[in-house]
This record gives sequence, C-alpha cells and structure tokens, in this order.
Amino acid sequence: MPSVNPTFEILDSLTAPGNPDRPNDDAWCVAGQLAAVIDGATGLGGALLPGESDAAWLAHRAAERLTVRTGLGDARSALAAVAADLESDFLRERIRPPVEMYETPLASLMLLGARGDAWLDALWFGDCCALVQRPGEALQIVGHAFDGKTGEAQRAARHGRESGAGPAAKANWEQMLPALREHRNRLNQPSGRWVLAPDARCAEMAQSAEIAAPAGTVILLASDGFLALSSDYGRYDPADLVAAAHEQGLAPLLAELRAIEQADPDGLTYPRYKTSDDATAVLLRVL
Repeated sequence: MPSVNPTFEILDSLTAPGNPDRPNDDAWCVAGQLAAVIDGATGLGGALLPGESDAAWLAHRAAERLTVRTGLGDARSALAAVAADLESDFLRERIRPPVEMYETPLASLMLLGARGDAWLDALWFGDCCALVQRPGEALQIVGHAFDGKTGEAQRAARHGRESGAGPAAKANWEQMLPALREHRNRLNQPSGRWVLAPDARCAEMAQSAEIAAPAGTVILLASDGFLALSSDYGRYDPADLVAAAHEQGLAPLLAELRAIEQADPDGLTYPRYKTSDDATAVLLRVL
C-alpha cells in the first residue's frame, strides 16, 4: 500500500503584536503539507527595507514564499528555496547594504513538513516551538523555546538592577542596545548559531527532527511570545497549555498572557526585556 502524507487541519489560530502601536513582526502559514510560525527579531538599527519594519518584512515574506513553495516535496527543499528567494528579494529591495550583521533582518522559525507513513519533518531556528500531542502519549516538545529561559531572565534582571529600573522599562533600551547588537553580530557566522535570514546559506543550518504524527495528533505551533504563558510565567505546563488551547481556544489564553504582562509592565516579577512580545499560535490536527 503506498504511503499517505499527513495533512493539517487548522483548529484555531491567532497572531497579535506585543504593542498595538508597533508592527507585528510574527507571521504564520499553513499551506498544502507545510505549516510554519516565524518570529522576526526586533530591529536594532535603521530600516533597510520598505514596510512597517524589517523584521515584519522578513517574517511575512517568508510565510508568503513558503506558501508558494509548498509543492517542492519536502521541508528542507522548501526552506532552501525560500531562503534563496529571501536573499534575492532582500538584495533587490533594500535601501542600502547593512553595515553590521545586527542590521540584517533575522527571525526564528518552526517549520513542519508532512511526509509519508504518518511522519513530519521539523526544521527550526531559534525559539519558535511545536508542542506535539499524539493520542494516548506524553507530549513531545520540538524546539528550544523552553531552553535557557532561566539564564535569559537572570540577564534581564541584572540589566534592570544596573539601570535602577525594571528590565522591561523603556529607559533601559538604550543601555541594553550595545550588548544586544554585539550578540546579534555573532549570529549566522561559520562557527556560531544560525537563524533565518535573507541568506541562502541558512537553510542548511536549520536544526531538524523527525516527528511521528499519526492521525489525530494535535500540534500547538507557536512563537516564544505566546509560549511565555508556560516557559516564562509558569501558568501551564506544556501539556496543559495544549489541552487548554484545544478545550477553550487560543483567544482566552492570549487574554490571560496579556493580563499577566500588564500587571508587571517593567518586568520586576518576571524579568524580561519587553513588557509584551508579539504572540503567534496555530493549533493543528493531523489528518
């Protein structure tokens, strides 16, 4: 009997900016046998591209290109084609070349591609994540949204103490900018950590995993801004977060997330660099 590729049913979805007065640098897409969430990294320099922000350009262009490239047959080939598209588009549309790496638009990504015999290929950069709940099994976490959060919170708290304000206070941004730029400059170097960029080379550097996904598997595909309900604020363990999304929908969870953040706007209770991050989530069922 020939193998049958899984397909995705969208149960729910949302994407929301962290600040309603700023662009949403997240994007998502589900097309054919591909599903993805993209989280554009907040810009640290002047704009290089038309549009609301360079990060939004990258995230939304990547989602558009993935939708077009869904027929290529596998996730790695689709990502390679999209990365090449992004590089070509960036070179054509940019106002000027970046002076340093920190000016280049970058993003985290979680990409799922269906293949035969009830399996998915996962490719990712950064801290977008897939929470995979197979029927009758323990939850599988794919990605790194839950890794390193303690260290990140400690760094944010230290910056807050040094400035005399909470780490998410607006007054801290200029003080933190040199360190953030230095970190960004080390990305996508031969021996360093890679993220999605308008650079065809990045596709080969994506981390990968094979995921068993029989029919009925439920997947919460999300950016770290949404997953903060679990990873940063501890309101749900990952399995309970998937269950809550399935039972009540994503909108109440977003409302709960924003209520926590607005009660702690400067990051004194939950040390972080922004009051609220862009949040994107897509709840899928495998058919």
